[in-house]
Amino acid sequence: MDTTVPVPNAPGLPRAEWVKTLPQTIVASCVLLLDAEDRILLLRYAGGLPAAGLWGLPGGMLDHGEDPVGAARRELHEETGITLEEDLRFLGYDHRADVLETGPVIDFYFHGGRLPAGQPVRRSVEHDRHGFFALAELESTPLATGLPTLAALLDAARTGTVVCLREGLPG
Repeated sequence: MDTTVPVPNAPGLPRAEWVKTLPQTIVASCVLLLDAEDRILLLRYAGGLPAAGLWGLPGGMLDHGEDPVGAARRELHEETGITLEEDLRFLGYDHRADVLETGPVIDFYFHGGRLPAGQPVRRSVEHDRHGFFALAELESTPLATGLPTLAALLDAARTGTVVCLREGLPG
């Protein structure tokens, strides 16, 4: 069986070599959780991490073989101790061409619903603070997930729509 794949400027390249020429993209999943007042749960990255001092949604990179919904559930539990029983609703995605010189990143966003009052949040060691924030409170907050992204996701959660972002902006 012939396993070569025609590639411009490299005809007959063996498949294993051709695969190495494909773009590598980091894939992550994040969860938008709200309280009864439509405030967003954010976590602050602890010192010593690349994003130290920045606030962002619970979430992280997919493990090998993991799907975006599974990663969202796992990351949410690892970072907050929260396990959601209901389905996560797809809110949208963000494609960023290059993040911190690591190359392209695609973030998948899911809505985890509203947390009941008094729901405990058990932070992982990678976060040193958490809180629920209204968008207006975040104007001068250092964010890992930008304010336009959070605004678009909150709107999608409220309206039942899906948002497609590019570089954190609706496009």
